[in-house]
Amino acid sequence: MKLDHMNQKILQAMQDDPNASQRDLAVRVGMSQNACWRRIRQMEEAGIIRGSALQLDRHQLGLGLVVFTLIRTRNHSAAWLREFRRHVLAIPDVVDFYRIGGDFDYMLRIVTENMQSYDRVYQKLIEGADLDAVTSYFAMEGIAENRPLPI
Repeated sequence: MKLDHMNQKILQAMQDDPNASQRDLAVRVGMSQNACWRRIRQMEEAGIIRGSALQLDRHQLGLGLVVFTLIRTRNHSAAWLREFRRHVLAIPDVVDFYRIGGDFDYMLRIVTENMQSYDRVYQKLIEGADLDAVTSYFAMEGIAENRPLPI
């Protein structure tokens, strides 16, 4: 599905205020409510809109530590990757997981309570996984988190 200017306006408005009613959203983008609703449905069916997510304040939940972990491995087989993905995705503190290019092969964003809880995550991560190097960077301040996508 190709995004025209109106679809982009709808998506931007939805990111700016995910709780806006369909009526308010339609007014904001300058469309009738029915036309706006049809476009939203089309974008949902095309997979552009994949539902809505609730944003939680990690500090209020006691999750004060954000860690970016870079991983290098010697093994790059499809079977190893399937098992490694399963292994990493079973760790709830891993909130983002990327295969990357450069000096490392994977990058994780881990959100957890403190250094002690990160150590437990680290122990789970290296348990049973043949890893060449694991390097972690600890965020001191979240300057901009969960920003809207640039549409």
